Order: sequence, then C-alpha cells, then structure tokens
Amino acid sequence: MNVIECVPNVSEGRSGAHVDAIAGAVASTPGVHLLDRSSDVAHNRSVLTFAGDAGSLLAAVLALFRAALPLIDLGLQRGEHPRMGAVDVVPFVPLASTPMAECVALAREAGAAIAATFDVPVYLYEEAAVVPERRRLEWIRRGEFEGLASKMMSREWTPDFGPAAPHPTAGATAVGARQALIAFNVNLRSSQLDVAKAIARRVRESSGGLPYVKALGLPLRNRDVVQVSMNLTNYEATPIERAFDAVAACAREGGVDVLESELIGLIPAAALANTTPEHLKLRDFSIDCILEERLRRRGL
Repeated sequence: MNVIECVPNVSEGRSGAHVDAIAGAVASTPGVHLLDRSSDVAHNRSVLTFAGDAGSLLAAVLALFRAALPLIDLGLQRGEHPRMGAVDVVPFVPLASTPMAECVALAREAGAAIAATFDVPVYLYEEAAVVPERRRLEWIRRGEFEGLASKMMSREWTPDFGPAAPHPTAGATAVGARQALIAFNVNLRSSQLDVAKAIARRVRESSGGLPYVKALGLPLRNRDVVQVSMNLTNYEATPIERAFDAVAACAREGGVDVLESELIGLIPAAALANTTPEHLKLRDFSIDCILEERLRRRGL
C-alpha cells in the first residue's frame, strides 16, 4: 500500500469542542490514522496530520469538511494567521516510496469532490497546480477571506473547481500536493511587532532571504510576545537550524532575545540530524514530535 500524509489547516483553534468534532470525524474514517493535532489560540487555527491510502484519505477529507463547515463562519472568525477558508488548505504529501504523481491525482480528485459536495471553490496549488501562477499558496491566499469576493470577480481567479464566488461562511480552499514541510515558529522576548515583521522580511525567500523559507511576523497578544512564523518547504536545502540561527542573529542585532521555538505538527527525523532541540530552544519537544515515530506506532 502506498501511504500518503494529509495535513489540513482549519480556521478554528479556540473551541476545543469544535476541534474535537473535526478531528473525530477524521479519526473515525476507516483506514485513516490520525497522527497529530495542534491548535493555536492566537492564530485561531488547527493543524491535523493523518495518513492512509488515497481512497481512505479522500473519505477523511470529505468527513472533515462535513464536520468543519457548520462550525466555522469566517465572517465571525478572527485570528493572527492569514486564511481564506474555513478549511483553509489541504495538502497531500507522499511518504516513503509513494510517487508524487499519486498525490497530485488525489489532490485533483479531492478538489473536485469538495467543490461538488459542499459548493466551496477550490484552487489547486504546488505540484497539483494547473495554473502555473497558483503554485505558491501565499499568492492564492493573498487578500484573505475579506478580499476574496472582489478577487474572484476577475477571470484570473476563476477557481479550478466550484463556484466563481466564495462560499458565504467557508470561503475557498486550496488543495495541493507537496513534499514534507516544517511549520516552525520562533517566539521573541518582545511585544514589538515591527521587529518580528522586519526579521521575517530578512529571512524569507521572497525578500531575498533564505531559500525555501516563507515567513511572517505575527503578534501573540494572549502572551504579549511576537513571533516569526515560518514554513520551511525544503529542509534539506535550508535546514531548520539555519533558519533558527538566522532569526536569532537578526533578533540580536535588534537587541531582542529569542524566547523559544515551537513546531506545528510533526517533523521528519532527518530534519534534526545536525542539530538538537536544545539549540533550537524547542518548547515541549519529545520523540512524539517525530513523524516516523508516529507512523511506526500505527504500523505504517
């Protein structure tokens, strides 16, 4: 059996009951192994990680939408993380010897099924993209839910599947296929948002920083600190320690200390081969954070 990982991001991180219901819908799908769930109150966002074969994952994604859409209204939802959908993004990731082509096919099948079943517009991204300009998720999500209706009035933003206008409460969803990504946040011992934003600009690839690094500066108002929130899309080309060290160096230049770092979801073991959790100041790290350990426990 070819095993695929799915890591959907849902725009709800504050109601434990809602996240329980959404995660429960996934976990109860036959053939699917729920590996991890992570919620962030400031971001108001949750990340689920589950694995299985293509058919089981398709059923789980539809179950996730069925559970999430009645619980999330983006007209009311507020959080620090950019979002355009109640179920904001659904990436499929090949594990072991699974070919990327299988994930691409699954993403396109899932996108069509989501649009047909729930009347939610779907954009395909990364390896599944059919419009080259839509490969980058941040480009699709620009303008967020609030700007989506006007954006979709342009023929340039006709979705790959579904209606040519946002769902009134669920917005639109990006569905894609990609390699493993590390969601990695560095929290600073500061409440100065301009400092975090300046560091994010310096380290992200789009501003001339580190290759394969996406970064935003965000406030964590519930903790009175700021965060450099990063996605490392190729941890072999830009290792996690290099990204951390770059943020720490920029912070020192600004007279700010690193408080801690955190992982959102799981991390491949190879990504930590040349560093330690202590060096990265990782909060709440244990062997349970390793993707391969979770897969081993599920017999995958």
